[in-house]
Amino acid sequence: MADIIPLAIAIAASPFPVIPAILLLFTPQARRSASAFLLGWFAGVALVTAVFVAVADVIELLDEPPAWASWVRIAAGAGLLIWGVRHWLGRKAVKPAPAWMASISSAGPRKAARLALLLSAANPKIVLLAAAGGLAIGAETTGLTAQAIGVLAFALVGSISVAIPVMGFLIAGDRVLRPLGIARDWLELNNAAVMAVVFIVLGIVLLVKGITAL
Repeated sequence: MADIIPLAIAIAASPFPVIPAILLLFTPQARRSASAFLLGWFAGVALVTAVFVAVADVIELLDEPPAWASWVRIAAGAGLLIWGVRHWLGRKAVKPAPAWMASISSAGPRKAARLALLLSAANPKIVLLAAAGGLAIGAETTGLTAQAIGVLAFALVGSISVAIPVMGFLIAGDRVLRPLGIARDWLELNNAAVMAVVFIVLGIVLLVKGITAL
């Protein structure tokens, strides 16, 4: 858990899934669409993680994490560090909103679920984090039950940032829309800086863990 939780927290700390989750709360079918997005995001993270747990199982793991696990941490850490530096250097650049964000205003539950699956299972940064988490689970656990629990725990933690606004809206209704709107605007403005800090810190942690374990 000590190895996989930071990776899951990095997924949750990314503003990338939070912004569309909040935007869906301002749509006509807010409850159904936002709930579908949350389930789709959870399923996407869990799916990618489970795939890499299976990959780790195929590599005939030993009782202790093998050398390849350390190299995976090093590669993941280097990739995150590079992405973090790039985001930090370009944090002040004005970028147009992606096309999928403009279409959220008319999104229903099915479209929201598909969007969540796409953003989680097809985004290189999220896939890299989920892959590192899945390989760590596969390398350090034995038995389908333990691995399934690890995948579910990883996906749950990785979905916390999406679950908070959605559950808040389901419980409190329109009263949370104003503070969520403020949070959305702040995240859109500081998206690159937040992601840069998250990726740089986690990249350094993974590099240190990987190098010291060799």
